Amino acid sequence: MVDLKVNSQLASKILTNFIRSEITRVGFQHAVLGLSGGVDSALSCFLAAEALGPENVLAVRMPYRTSAQDSLDDAQKVIESTGVNSMTIPITEMVDPLINRFEDMDSIRKGNIMARARMVVLYDQSAAFNGLVVGTGNKTEILLGYSTLYGDSACALNPIGDLYKTQVRQLSRDLGVPESVISKPPSADLWAGQTDEGDLGFTYAEVDQLLYLLVDERYTPQECIESGFESSFVNAVVKRIMKNQFKRIMPPICKLNNRTVGYDFLYMRDWGT
Repeated sequence: MVDLKVNSQLASKILTNFIRSEITRVGFQHAVLGLSGGVDSALSCFLAAEALGPENVLAVRMPYRTSAQDSLDDAQKVIESTGVNSMTIPITEMVDPLINRFEDMDSIRKGNIMARARMVVLYDQSAAFNGLVVGTGNKTEILLGYSTLYGDSACALNPIGDLYKTQVRQLSRDLGVPESVISKPPSADLWAGQTDEGDLGFTYAEVDQLLYLLVDERYTPQECIESGFESSFVNAVVKRIMKNQFKRIMPPICKLNNRTVGYDFLYMRDWGT
């Protein structure tokens, strides 16, 4: 069993410094984030409030008509615990006209529309609040591609993207995130009864152990199998990581000239690093 425990005091210091530095160095003072009532967005909210001051953070709740009431209630607990500014903007009237045009639309398509509508709201509020959008996706989700491209994966910076879900829970508990937020089954709240682990087919606790070996320790899939993981599980996870690589990179540009954005040109030389 891999020990994924983090030094919460050190991690919190690094993450809050990261938020403050990334936002202020480009001339901003404020942050905007979507608050779902789940542990990931709750932790990002706690960190942003600590980094910038709660008066400089706007948390936006964006329920759909099928969203669970406890998601709204847990998000409110986070708002009250951190003292951040808040706003509730329902997305039902935004997404239903498109959903209703297609009688055969499945839950995945509906969920993607909701996720992208929420990001439209966040980026609109980022302009109104004059702040950058802070991401709420953890390392497990990013590696597995369990996100909507240009939906919940969109952000200007992501403080928790190098924390596995197991570590998000631990750090959240140590920082005082409400227990009801931490302990409930993770869900994107895209439709009634939906859970992350139900969609994935395995638990975060299980896959975090495997991902740590594959990614952080650079184990081969065969070495993971020899370590005790089922071959079918290892192969399925490796396939997901490979299949979703396109979600983890900027759109590739076909190279024609000497200096191409993302390849030879990354920033002006007098910008420094």
